[in-house]
Amino acid sequence: MTVIPLHQDRAVDADLFRALLRRHAAAVVVITAPGAPPAGFTATSFTSVSLDPPLVSFCLAKSASAWPAVHAASTIAVHVLTQEQEHVARTFATRGIDRFAAHGAWHPGPDDVPLLDGVLARIVCKVTQHVEAGDHTIVLATPELGEHHADATATPLVYHDGTYAHLRRSA
Repeated sequence: MTVIPLHQDRAVDADLFRALLRRHAAAVVVITAPGAPPAGFTATSFTSVSLDPPLVSFCLAKSASAWPAVHAASTIAVHVLTQEQEHVARTFATRGIDRFAAHGAWHPGPDDVPLLDGVLARIVCKVTQHVEAGDHTIVLATPELGEHHADATATPLVYHDGTYAHLRRSA
């Protein structure tokens, strides 16, 4: 293990911070928001915050193309991708395209939030708070509707060390 000293008098520099975070594995989600046009983006920052009351969060850069729609939305949807949906993750991570036209497999849900088909799990949430955090905003939301894949053996798509990865189930 390489130990890199962290100094008390300054923050970790950007290159070291990226290297440290590459060691963290995270499930890949696509978050969608209604709008004209609707917005959607690939994220690994999704997490549960509280069970009582139910609360989730994700982070989004204020410079992201999806930010105006997400900022204006009262309803968003979180889609946990299956290991077979790397193409969906790549589509919603691509800049300068109509992501929904390129993906195609979606339909409008409550409050016109786009709902992607065939995902491992889907959670429709009401946005409760925005918290400014550096060049990002943390969005807190309350889950209101949810459903999951009928196949209990389906596994999530994971992002680790700069690449998409798949989990293997142990016996």
